[in-house]
Amino acid sequence: MPARILAVGDIHGCTAALLAALAAADPQPEDTVVALGDYIDRGPDSRGTIDYMIELAGRCTLVPLLGNHDWMLLELAGGNRSMFTDWLSFGGDATLASYDCASPEELPTEHLDFLRGCRLFYETDEHFFVHGSYVKELPLAEQPEEVLLWDALRYRLPGPHGSGKTAILGHTSQKDGEVLDLGYAQCIDTWVYGNGWLTVLDVLDGQLWQADKEGNLRDPKGS
Repeated sequence: MPARILAVGDIHGCTAALLAALAAADPQPEDTVVALGDYIDRGPDSRGTIDYMIELAGRCTLVPLLGNHDWMLLELAGGNRSMFTDWLSFGGDATLASYDCASPEELPTEHLDFLRGCRLFYETDEHFFVHGSYVKELPLAEQPEEVLLWDALRYRLPGPHGSGKTAILGHTSQKDGEVLDLGYAQCIDTWVYGNGWLTVLDVLDGQLWQADKEGNLRDPKGS
């Protein structure tokens, strides 16, 4: 089987969904798994999610991207307390509960190091991957960090990127549970922490696997 590139949408601490969707996709050692960020917050098991991502990195090529929720936690762990209340309201309270601690500084060093090692973007010959959005005229290395992490498609559609590559995005939750396909871009944040699904997409052939937060797989026909 040729090597695949599997993109994983925003997980938000929904480890049961992550385990089920990736078990169905069955990544092999030669495959690349690109996780689009937001491993933590909102869902019940941020700790378990990062534990699993660290373990997954030993079984295939894992390319973890940084999400805006992950960025906020790192800022707090680094001593920037100005956004602590906002972070709690964005789902940080669920993250602290999963670690049974009161502050991001108390998270295991291995987990903070995993988040510190996340990238802002990743690109292949035909695709590029970012958490939030992009400026179509700028090369990826020149993209503003705020756009990559925070821009949402509900406010601005970016248009085709100058590279001609297809963008694979997260961040903008699709409340209907369906992948948003713009042709030049696909958003695979399908609202797993709500009433949607976690999506794993084979970007080369379009096959996808979805699981809900309880770990139930979605029928491939979309029912």
